[in-house]
Amino acid sequence: MLSVIIPSYKDPLLIKTIDSILENSEGAIEIIAVFDGYWPSFELRMDPRVKYVHLGENRGMRGAINAGVFVSRGEFIMRTDEHCMFAKGFDKAITDVCQPNWIMTAVRYFLDPVKWEVMKDIKPFIYEKLKIRDNIKFEGQRWPSRDKERKDIMIDETMAMQGSFWIMPRKWWNEVIGELQTEGYGPMYQDSHEMIFKTWKAGGKMMLNKNTWFAHKHYTFPRTHRYGSQDQDPSIKYCLETWKDYYLNEIVPKWFQS
Repeated sequence: MLSVIIPSYKDPLLIKTIDSILENSEGAIEIIAVFDGYWPSFELRMDPRVKYVHLGENRGMRGAINAGVFVSRGEFIMRTDEHCMFAKGFDKAITDVCQPNWIMTAVRYFLDPVKWEVMKDIKPFIYEKLKIRDNIKFEGQRWPSRDKERKDIMIDETMAMQGSFWIMPRKWWNEVIGELQTEGYGPMYQDSHEMIFKTWKAGGKMMLNKNTWFAHKHYTFPRTHRYGSQDQDPSIKYCLETWKDYYLNEIVPKWFQS
């Protein structure tokens, strides 16, 4: 079974996201929506496959994900944002091939949440290159050369992901990730980088499955939960300080040998 964790903060698109998962999944599934310190004003989707968890106080995205994983039961764990759409059979496309030491994501399109449709005029993210931007932060960037050179390889290693959608075996989460760390990282940011670095250190891989896709709400549409730079900057700095030497001395030589 696949356990889908959705950290939620006041976004009514949660219900459309849940519906997309229910309509397009093909295997056994449980959805755990975690209300991060609020009670929803919108009508919930009542389905035996959907569970709702309420946190008594706002813990932020990382704490909500940890809480959802804690009560989940599946062999595989999936995390998604509360404003996403999914391809038919996305769950089986990934869980049928996901290896014990992999984190796997899919091709990422952009979602128009008003029309509730994929924005076909914007190119999707396929491979992402992990870079340090302006000596400030780790950032996944488009990687068009790898998109072209490896266009026929449907399941392949990549360096980064947005973090809005991933699947991994529960055993890998338990033994390698443990939980998303809030000390230093704070409540919100850099979760995908933390997991990828921990996975690489443990001998695992960050994988891309081009046989399926998801669509995430485009950044031009409003968000319901945003921290200011005062909260954001220390977490970004902490992640860079924690992993910079490892990235420069071990990851860069592995991926970009001359």
